[in-house]
Parts: sequence; structure tokens; C-alpha cells
Amino acid sequence: MPIDPDTAVGAELPSRDLSWDSTDVLLYHLAIGADELSYVYEDALCGVLPTFATVATTLRDTAPPSVTMPGVDVDLTRVVHGRQELEIHRPIPVKGRCVARSRIVAVHDKGSAAVVVTETVTELFTSRISIFVKGAGGFGGDRGPDTRVPMPDREPDAEVLTPTDPRQALWYRLLGDRNPLHVDPAFAARAGFGRPILHGLCTYGMVLKAAVGGEPDRVAGYQARFAGVVHPGETLRTRIWYEDDRLLLTATVADRNDAPALSDAVVTLR
Repeated sequence: MPIDPDTAVGAELPSRDLSWDSTDVLLYHLAIGADELSYVYEDALCGVLPTFATVATTLRDTAPPSVTMPGVDVDLTRVVHGRQELEIHRPIPVKGRCVARSRIVAVHDKGSAAVVVTETVTELFTSRISIFVKGAGGFGGDRGPDTRVPMPDREPDAEVLTPTDPRQALWYRLLGDRNPLHVDPAFAARAGFGRPILHGLCTYGMVLKAAVGGEPDRVAGYQARFAGVVHPGETLRTRIWYEDDRLLLTATVADRNDAPALSDAVVTLR
């Protein structure tokens, strides 16, 4: 059995000592297309984009990721990132270190698939990752909570077009996500895709940058569901609704009749 919920849920994962400096931060900003001087020059930084937290645990990793945890052992070709949630306890510094402690918090049964939710906690941020494992459902478990976020029934308050570069995935993988899905056509085909796709977390960071501009330290939280694929070279369209201390977002691929990219996205502001 590739997933054993009884073994998986509550299992502690190895803790990690994390460290980074301005070079890591500047590379991250470049990799998600945040190339303004206020994001790529250490003496002019407006802050660190909070989505840097999603790569802080993979910096300097050079091997493809594996999906082997207590009670979970599945082939990487069957896995896609389903949802990402961040809580930012305080702004991430340009240079820092912290200890990351992780555990499996849930396994949901979606019928044809399973969703495995892991949580990583540090003094600076909490990250929750939901991975979607094709063909691993049907074990009679709970389907999990409804995470849909209704968007306002009106035109967005702002709209931002963000081109991606054809080489975007090649840059982003240098941050530690060496999943061959994003670079190897043969692997992408085995995973059911016509060609390599952009990292979902790259899209996730690009959309946050589009929403908050030059005010990254205002972000207290950010959640989104990965609703579709983005190919390097395509243009993202981010629609933004302002709602008190929240931004509600959707992101689509402008080149493909606004095919969904991110949905149910919420940015909580300080």
C-alpha cells in the first residue's frame, strides 16, 4: 500500500537547520521574475518576499525530491502540488537561520487520489503543503475540509499581467526543487504532461509579487490552490480584489484563454 494513513498522520519528519543570506534571497527574487532594483540589489531591498519561505528548506539541495515518508512511499510521477499555505510570524530577514520541524498532519481520501498534508514550523513562518497523489485514494478516509474561497461578484479592483520567461523553470530549479517534471520532456510525458511545466511554487511567488508590489513585509499569510499548469514563456493574469485586510486573487494563463493557474488564493495583510 503506497499510503498508510494510520502510520502517516502525526508522524514526525526530520528537523532541519536552515540558513540563508542575501545571495539566496536575490537568486529567489530573480527566479520568480522580481527583477526590480528593490528586489535584486542588496542595498536597496524593500524586503524579502514571504514566499521565500517555500524554498528556505530546499536551498542547496541537488537531488530530485522523493516522496518517501512514514506511511507514504509513492512514485514522483504520480504527484503534483495541490495547495500551499503560509503563515508569516514576522518578516523574513535578508540573512538568517532557524530550525524547521515538520510532521504529517493529514491524509485525505479524494476517491481517485489521496492528499497528503505536511506542516513545517519555524520561528519565522509556518508552511503547509498539500500534495495530490494520483491513484492513491479509495481507502475510505475523510475527504478533508472545503478550502474553496468565493470571489466577489464584481470586476476586480486591479489586474496585473506577468510574463514568464521560457527559461524560468531552469532558473527556479537552482533553488533546490530538482523535480525533473520541470525540465525533462520524457519525465513530463510519463507524468501525463505534453511538455515540462513551470514549478507551481514559482507561479505562487510570481502571483504574490504581482499582488503586493513593493510591500512584502505587509504579508501575514498567503494560501492558494494550484488549479492548472503554466508553461514557461506564458503570461500570467492576476486579478485582485481588495477586501479589508485581505486580498482575494485568481491567476490565469492569458495565452490560453485564461486557463486557471491559481485559485482560492487569499493574502492576509498586517
